[in-house]
Amino acid sequence: MAALNGAPADSSVTAAGGFTVTTRKLPILKAGPIDDMARALGIAPPEMIFGDNLARIEHAASGWFIEFNALDALDRVDKTGARMLQVACSAEWQQNRQKQFEDIKDVVRPFDWSYTTDYRGTTPAAPAPVLRPTAEPIPLALLRRPDPIRFFDEVVLYEDELADNGIAMLSCKVRVMPARLLLLVRFFMRLDHVVLRIRDTRVFVEFATGAVIREYTAREETYEAVRRKLAGRNEDVLAMMRDPNRLAEHMPVVEHTLDGVKLT
Repeated sequence: MAALNGAPADSSVTAAGGFTVTTRKLPILKAGPIDDMARALGIAPPEMIFGDNLARIEHAASGWFIEFNALDALDRVDKTGARMLQVACSAEWQQNRQKQFEDIKDVVRPFDWSYTTDYRGTTPAAPAPVLRPTAEPIPLALLRRPDPIRFFDEVVLYEDELADNGIAMLSCKVRVMPARLLLLVRFFMRLDHVVLRIRDTRVFVEFATGAVIREYTAREETYEAVRRKLAGRNEDVLAMMRDPNRLAEHMPVVEHTLDGVKLT
């Protein structure tokens, strides 16, 4: 994947078992690449789009990889308007974005302006190995060990303030230990006084066995229901409403899947 803003600024580490982890962090896209992305997607991109950024795990011997990038993530946003949030600020937001991209004829309207995505990563087509449903969970006990961290990085793929009514953000965090790695890709959306959403994709790799497990968990709750759960605490409730790590435990799971593959 060639960077749109110039030379790639990649960071990578080769781990045990033939796995390589790569991250790329470059500035926000400029006007020309943003227009190109709008045409490719058929929707107006978020306010802050890091179209060159990525996080990737690769196993060269088998040809398998999983990559997370903004373009593929936004391609999973509803483009029909069927799941568009019907709230007071949506019409104004939609009108403003239409004016911004009015010269791009291929941009469809309406669409889910909250940029909610169920993106779980880009993987190769056959004959490379494929992830298949599994009942084996990610071994959390192994991840709780105080193992040294060989590599850590955090990458933002896109962000939007939802017409000053909240936030939508897709970001990646990866940490590589001597024996295993964990990649967390999180979509967090807070629409003030309306709804909260968290979509987490975790990719776990055990180097010694070549085992890969991907877990997808979607959580959703109304803003008011979460606020009531937090009320009465001796903490700043508004600050907690902005912290997905604190919010997740108060939001029910609406979807959960596990799949995996063993690479040799």
